[in-house]
Amino acid sequence: MKKVVLAYSGGLDTSIIIPWLKENYGYEVIAVAGDVGQGQELEGLKEKAIKSGASKIYVEDLREEFVEDFIWPTLRAGAVYEHKYLLGTATARPCIAKRLVEIALAEGAEAICHGATGKGNDQVRFELTIKALAPEITIIAPWRIWDIKSREQAIDYANERQIPIPVSKEKNYSMDRNLWHLSHEGSDLEDPWNEPKNELYHICVPPEMAPDTPTYVTVDFEQGNPVAVNGEKLSPVAILETLNDLGAKNGVGIDDIVENRLVGMKSRGVYENPGGRILYTAHTELEYLCLDRDTMHYKELVSARYAELVYFGQWYSNLRNALQAFVDETQKTVTGTVRLKLYKGNCTVAGTKSPYSLYSEEFATFGEDEVYNQKDSEGFINLFGLPIKVQALLNKKRK
Repeated sequence: MKKVVLAYSGGLDTSIIIPWLKENYGYEVIAVAGDVGQGQELEGLKEKAIKSGASKIYVEDLREEFVEDFIWPTLRAGAVYEHKYLLGTATARPCIAKRLVEIALAEGAEAICHGATGKGNDQVRFELTIKALAPEITIIAPWRIWDIKSREQAIDYANERQIPIPVSKEKNYSMDRNLWHLSHEGSDLEDPWNEPKNELYHICVPPEMAPDTPTYVTVDFEQGNPVAVNGEKLSPVAILETLNDLGAKNGVGIDDIVENRLVGMKSRGVYENPGGRILYTAHTELEYLCLDRDTMHYKELVSARYAELVYFGQWYSNLRNALQAFVDETQKTVTGTVRLKLYKGNCTVAGTKSPYSLYSEEFATFGEDEVYNQKDSEGFINLFGLPIKVQALLNKKRK
């Protein structure tokens, strides 16, 4: 019997894909769940996959790899898609797809199947990773070929086959959770005028319900990577878990976004990203202190392009690798400590220090100094403004 490896989450889509693959292809289905921090969602997954018709299931712990090899590089790059989205799902998909390929090759499977829809970004992220790492493997995307046209029909399909699913027609949000974030799409969120309901949030306390006193936290970085929280050295996963907890309690990290999907449409999503918001705020602030002007300004351009590449599923592209080399060169001096204040949804900087700081109080002071000759600025302005002056003189002559 030919084998197919299925990217399995136990959610609505992948739950019904197992019987669908067997009914329509006659495949032996090997389910693979990549643990990137879904937590309780993974409980009972093995039993559920087998009962749904899978011959075998792998539950792979990818958390350390996810944080070290995908989140941290993106953080170092300062990559944020369209100024808001911290790329939680976008970084997880190539990590999971990489493991799908490894297991497919080990099992001798001829195909890999995923449950991403034909309207979304994840189909691209899964498939570009598979094409980059194993171009010979066949890819099956049921949402592009089956007769099911909506989540409601998918629920009916599951109920007809007595497959347990974690959603109902009344609670029909599409959610994706990992160590970095939790996303919500669909249902009443499809109207951008609808304010997210407080009961939507699974991680963060709604800001208005957060404590009335601020929480202070320090984050230490070495060459752009977080290494400690409140002075305590922690593993990458532990750092993220600690900051997720602190941020969530203070309502930090909620983003409501209408974003431009790669396939061309706009979609509305609500993201809970407490630890990510803290880390991005801290990392950016440390770069203000440690990067020179030209490097910092050029890195802003690189960050935007890097974010597009990750969002578009091009993690394993030559350009992303090349940009990463530039980014990592800039991070050699991004070492230091940032203190932040968390208060009712806000994450503000309360102090920054670094042994590589380029800030000089001696030069910047408004008080008396002995290192800066203010008369020098006159010649600088005359030369810097010469093109503007010449243009103005010529315009005056032409009138």
